[in-house]
Amino acid sequence: MLRQKRRSTPGEAFERLVGIMAALRGPRGCAWDRKQTHESLRGHLIEESFEAADAIDRGDIDALPGELGDVLLQCVFHAQIGREAGRFDIVDVIDAISEKLIRRHPHVFAPDGRLLTKREQARHQATTPEAVREQWAKLKADEQAREGRAQRLLAGVPRALPALLRAHRIGARAASVGFDWPEARDILAKIDEEVAELRAALDESPERAKDELGDVLFSIANLARRLGLDAEAALAAASDKFTARFDALEEELAARGTNVHRASPAEMEAVWDLVKTRKPSPSPPPSAPPASPPRPTSSPSTSSSSREATRRRVKAEDATPPSPRRRDRS
Repeated sequence: MLRQKRRSTPGEAFERLVGIMAALRGPRGCAWDRKQTHESLRGHLIEESFEAADAIDRGDIDALPGELGDVLLQCVFHAQIGREAGRFDIVDVIDAISEKLIRRHPHVFAPDGRLLTKREQARHQATTPEAVREQWAKLKADEQAREGRAQRLLAGVPRALPALLRAHRIGARAASVGFDWPEARDILAKIDEEVAELRAALDESPERAKDELGDVLFSIANLARRLGLDAEAALAAASDKFTARFDALEEELAARGTNVHRASPAEMEAVWDLVKTRKPSPSPPPSAPPASPPRPTSSPSTSSSSREATRRRVKAEDATPPSPRRRDRS
């Protein structure tokens, strides 16, 4: 009878990964891995995070461990580079987040990391998700004050976030101190105002139009936030819907012996109206937007499924259909 292989403990599995990365960066390791820097890996960190998010969006729990492993690899990779430079190592990374979690959860932990008793927890006011968020923001501001850093509410929102998500986070932080529209309908009025300014800007200059378009998009992102919706997910769903309908348009044109390159605008409009009346097929789950700036070439250490996902996305981006000829595309 074969003996079942013992499952590693979390500590053993993590130490193995750290050891593998150290070997890859070592003298007898991989030339590609040795060449990498924090800067060259930036795009990989973003890409792997998006691919993990994509697995979540698809509900593909079987793929999620592999995608999260790719994200973890990036953390270990950066820590190994930091260790070689004598700046920090993986222990510093883990200690930093562990200590932060203890500090920012005084309703759960004592300062020494001990789990509070139920009686001790009952003395704290942070008993709802909203109260916990407010407490987190206050504790963060207090830490910044003790460190002599300027207490800027929006300073912690990364500029590298996708633009709609960044707008959502900025609006949420401003709202946390009461700087927000009273009702969602007030944001709709603001959107109408910004659209009117955009119309006027079209007759002025591209730069002014860009500025006003940004105001429209920022207001729309905050409308989604106020409604409790995810603007990124809503836009992804709309893109999926358009893609599905355009695919149906191409199929219909092919059935008629033509295609989008030969069909007249009027013919395509008629077919578009036709496919809009059909019962939609299930839309594919929203995919995360590509990272910007362009991602570097995938690491040889990255999983084959990750590389294949990247190839599929790049191929899809290269096949983006031309802009529609009329505004009614929803």
